[in-house]
Amino acid sequence: MGRPMSQSLSTQRLILRQPAPHDMDAVMAFFQSDRAQYIGGPYTRAAAWRQFATELGHWQINGFGMWAVTLRGNDTILGLVGPWFPADWPERELGWMMFPAAEGKGLAFEAASAARSHAFDVLGWDTAVSYIDHGNHRSIRLAEKLGAVLDPVAAPPKPDAPCLVYRHPAPQVRP
Repeated sequence: MGRPMSQSLSTQRLILRQPAPHDMDAVMAFFQSDRAQYIGGPYTRAAAWRQFATELGHWQINGFGMWAVTLRGNDTILGLVGPWFPADWPERELGWMMFPAAEGKGLAFEAASAARSHAFDVLGWDTAVSYIDHGNHRSIRLAEKLGAVLDPVAAPPKPDAPCLVYRHPAPQVRP
């Protein structure tokens, strides 16, 4: 079990908070949409429900997980961003899933930067990766903007489903 992390973070424009049951409809809509194609979807309604339950359960089991990204003053979830480390993952991951309403505003970068700093500074991680589908050009651009570099020797989380593994810079060399 991981060290518990703060259940919320704030940035200039965002509040990152622990996901809650009232986020279910928005998250399930994302998991059932074509936007989920890079994370194994689109999912059926039942599978989307299980994916959302996994997000909530990850917090309960590990004491941390991906945060619900919201704008300051508006609790509507815009995506999920943060540290992720299920039992079968080879490494700790910084993950992100942003909903269409959040695109093109720099919110993913702002949220991922805060989440990564928290993972390194509070959780004590000394490394983090992002597992990205080969065709997910938006996520590749975000990883590179964050300073992450392709790590061709890192193990993917699912050997039968190859992906790109981007390694984030250690805290002392982050831009």
